[in-house]
Amino acid sequence: MTSTPANTPTTGAFYMQAVLSFGLSLTAVGIGVVFLPVDGWVRAFLGTAMLYTVTSAFTLAKVIRDRQEDTSISSRVDRARLDKLLAEHDPFKLDAV
Repeated sequence: MTSTPANTPTTGAFYMQAVLSFGLSLTAVGIGVVFLPVDGWVRAFLGTAMLYTVTSAFTLAKVIRDRQEDTSISSRVDRARLDKLLAEHDPFKLDAV
């Protein structure tokens, strides 16, 4: 049974682009909330909503990643069981009844 490592197409440049994009967008929205011409309680509400949105996005990404990993692990286990069954099966063996 051969095992192939998971193919990860994420390059260092793509990772850096994602990190910088996230940081820039979070900073831009934060600055927008701070300089918005509204009362402090509205600004606080928008800041809290922004932080909640960010943490929810991280949680969603983690749940999706975990579900994908669980699916790939169970698929590998099923494949290993099938390979073992096929390796042990002898079509020419006569079963005594």
